[in-house]
Amino acid sequence: MSAIEQCRSIALGGHALRCSSCAQAQIAYNSCRNRHCPKCQSSAAQRWLEARQADLLPVPYYHVVFTLPAPISAIAYTNKEIIYGLLFDIAAETLRTIAADPKHLGARIGATLVLHTWGSALTHHPHVHGIVPGGGFALDADRWVACKPGFFLSVRVLSRLFRRRFLQELQNAYRNGQLKFFAEHVDLADPDAFADWLSPLRQCEWVVYAKRPFAGPEAVLAYLSRYTHRVAISNSRLIAHDDRGVTFRWKDYREHGSTRHKTMTLQTEEFMRRFLLHVLPSGFHRIRHYGLLANANRKNQIATAREMLHQPPPTPPTDCADENAEYRCARPTFVCRHCGAQMLVIETFARAQHIRGPPPSPHPP
Repeated sequence: MSAIEQCRSIALGGHALRCSSCAQAQIAYNSCRNRHCPKCQSSAAQRWLEARQADLLPVPYYHVVFTLPAPISAIAYTNKEIIYGLLFDIAAETLRTIAADPKHLGARIGATLVLHTWGSALTHHPHVHGIVPGGGFALDADRWVACKPGFFLSVRVLSRLFRRRFLQELQNAYRNGQLKFFAEHVDLADPDAFADWLSPLRQCEWVVYAKRPFAGPEAVLAYLSRYTHRVAISNSRLIAHDDRGVTFRWKDYREHGSTRHKTMTLQTEEFMRRFLLHVLPSGFHRIRHYGLLANANRKNQIATAREMLHQPPPTPPTDCADENAEYRCARPTFVCRHCGAQMLVIETFARAQHIRGPPPSPHPP
């Protein structure tokens, strides 16, 4: 919270700028670059989008979503690292297992998954979005196996396997003492109570979504890139902050038409509570690649797939291919808001230095 509060304020220091064309002056304060900050990470999201677009293959892509039921979401808040990790791994395992089955596709596939933990009203709603190529490497030969036109994998089959495997691994985590329970869930520490709590989850439907994006894979990547490097809410959805609290836009997915888009006002403390529900554990990766798209061998796998699909490797832009590429293709960090020319840094000033007491002596007198 301290990083977000100080973001782009004098507390973090900054620099004075002058336009290279119209000489307009401007003061810019430094960003906190915290991955949960709504104002930061836009350049990182753009770099991620460009890198993923370079890996696209000439095949249909499918948008998949795996969602956890509400009871598991409730205990996920105090067991984020374990349950979010299971959500990633079991979703990827489900996709790869069903795709490898000759009854369905009979191929080794890849997937890029992105974790979302929020609903439109900032409620806790853990799910993973993914983009998956519509095909993969054959299990017994060096050839590409494409899925049926307009159909990826059976959602019902995916849902059943996802539910069974997730509950199995959740039980294993419980037996190993990896789950912690607090407040209204403290009774789940008793094995019999946990078994009773788990039983209805074996019978209810688990939501799995798989659909070919009508606008193409680029549209899904653009959609995901808006969420890969931020959490919970963007500044564009904030409307007002006054004595009543914080007012923001949200979308009610239970309704259709113009009534779907609404506004909500929450007391400031409640707004911050909901926002902080979505802070991730330190070092936790919210973007993960599996199968053919796994980081360890993605470049070689993509090259092999292009050969199977008879697609030539991408060529670098002609205007960035010579020795002056870095100079001519680099985008300016600061752009003048008046004329659009590059802003030059003419002075910098350090972040505020807070007065602190001396460190404690290791050997008291």
